[in-house]
Amino acid sequence: MQLHRMLGLLVVSVSVSSLMFTGCTQQRNFEAEAEAQTPTTAAQPQERQANVPYVPTPEKVIERMLKLANVSSNDVLYDLGSGDGRIPITAVQKYGASRAIGIEINPELVQRSRENSQKAGVTDRVSFLQQDLFQTDLSQATVVTLYLLPSVNLQLRPKLLQELKPGTRIVSHDFDMGEWKPERVERVQGSARQHTIYYWVVPENPSANLQ
Repeated sequence: MQLHRMLGLLVVSVSVSSLMFTGCTQQRNFEAEAEAQTPTTAAQPQERQANVPYVPTPEKVIERMLKLANVSSNDVLYDLGSGDGRIPITAVQKYGASRAIGIEINPELVQRSRENSQKAGVTDRVSFLQQDLFQTDLSQATVVTLYLLPSVNLQLRPKLLQELKPGTRIVSHDFDMGEWKPERVERVQGSARQHTIYYWVVPENPSANLQ
């Protein structure tokens, strides 16, 4: 009788120990699975959504922006937030820019831009990329045009100063870049309101507070 009781207790003890071991093993597996499911790109920037509403720049303002930047056949123009493509198309068609690249995150606008460039007959010198402008390599640009927002301009300023070559011209419709004072400011009277154009030239040695 005593032997049966001892054997019974031993069986129960082994069963409980097995359950505890199994539970611990399962917990470790769940943790390993959770780590395995964590994206390896978690530390990389997530794809940015369009954070600037699409508002077309009037043709009159575009003309003044490109004249102010003195766009010519020597230039490669990048338009950041290019909308329907009107600035890159005009830069090539009317001012003879050697190349113009529009950067736009909205796929529908990119498609519309490509259709517009085809209608204008400038697809050999104009291209449109569906990209986050903060991820775009700007080092080939000699002219950069913007119609974004004040907060976006400020976020973008260090990238412009780091990637663009000295002498590159930057023209912004309506919004400045905080402490980076423009070389010129012009006003253009539109049909509904007055527009402001800001013009900078990338310096050889930008001030530390601007980067």
